[in-house]
Amino acid sequence: MKMISRIAASVTGVLIASGCYASATETTTQVIYRYDDHRYLELKGINCEGALWYTDTKRRNKTIIYFDRYRPFNQIYINPSDSYIVVPDLDGIGQMVSKDYGKTWDVAYMVGGSIINNTEINSIVVADNRAYLLAKDERFYVSSAPFDDPRMMSGGSGIDYTNDDGEKRHIDSGSYAGWGLAFANIDYVNIYANKYFSNWQNLPKKSPVVKSYQGWDHMKCNPDL
Repeated sequence: MKMISRIAASVTGVLIASGCYASATETTTQVIYRYDDHRYLELKGINCEGALWYTDTKRRNKTIIYFDRYRPFNQIYINPSDSYIVVPDLDGIGQMVSKDYGKTWDVAYMVGGSIINNTEINSIVVADNRAYLLAKDERFYVSSAPFDDPRMMSGGSGIDYTNDDGEKRHIDSGSYAGWGLAFANIDYVNIYANKYFSNWQNLPKKSPVVKSYQGWDHMKCNPDL
């Protein structure tokens, strides 16, 4: 009888352990960020890491941004713009960007000075189709104004300019990725050729104050789900 009890206890222990293991490895889906009542980010994975989807129910649009290994950004994130969307991750060195209401996505990188990763960012604000990134050490990055310099587009004239040494130079058209796909440190823009582009003029000095935002100001993820 004692032997039967031991066997039963052993089997029960295996079942409990197996049940715990299955639960720990089962993927879950949760909304980690809301822009408004119809746009949100959804994470499918384990322990707040996995695939990331963007959904806009009004436009009937659902697209995948990260297929795996995405981890939520944990600092201030405010993005009222609907056509231009910037999605940061926890510790990358760039952001995923959409310029067409979330239908397609490209990578945008930080440029100018020492490159920071997302753990060094204090806040990301995206308003009026422009991104504003403030680092914890007060370095400030912005994307270009939300239009392209026609001289730099395919078939354009390119840009003739004279550098600081008095040398005449030319920037070929078609060599520019397009507006909104780089975040430049404003202290360094003047030493790069971007300063000659029409969409990199009169740069803002600080992030705008967003009023009446309908979304969240931080991503939220429950690792226990």
